[in-house]
Amino acid sequence: MTITNENCVVGIEYEVKEAGTTDVVDSNKGSGQPLEFIMGQGQIIPGLENALCGMSKDESGDIMVPAIEAYGEYNEEALQTLPIEQFEGVELKDGLTLYGQGEDGQTVQVTVKSFTDTDVNIDFNHPLAGKDLMFSVTVLSAREATADEISSGVIGGHQPEGGSCGTGCGCH
Repeated sequence: MTITNENCVVGIEYEVKEAGTTDVVDSNKGSGQPLEFIMGQGQIIPGLENALCGMSKDESGDIMVPAIEAYGEYNEEALQTLPIEQFEGVELKDGLTLYGQGEDGQTVQVTVKSFTDTDVNIDFNHPLAGKDLMFSVTVLSAREATADEISSGVIGGHQPEGGSCGTGCGCH
């Protein structure tokens, strides 16, 4: 089956690097666990999703995704200085990733940029914001999504009781 831009369940094996480097940022190669998602549901970054359209099972390719189609441009306004008291009990270090709850109740990831005896400078940008990404992908599976998968956004059908898909992703 050829991948279309929506309602297609796709499984890929991938490796991603920051463009122009040899450092692997993320990969599921050799894990035996494909990354599965439903096209058109915003479950992966737009640039990768768009580039997969037209590919078929067992097809491989290298896909360059510019920052704007990945995690967006780096936003200087996403930096914030907070009083160190808000981090009581946390062993602070530069580059530390912390998770908190945003105003809308969603999980928010921040990175500690620096800190002093009184303040902590944090960055709300995604760690890959402003970076072009190079994906090496192989399409392991492609099929039409079922009606349950389309309506729930969950591969395999309805969400279990309790409202979470059970993967630990934090969805409700």
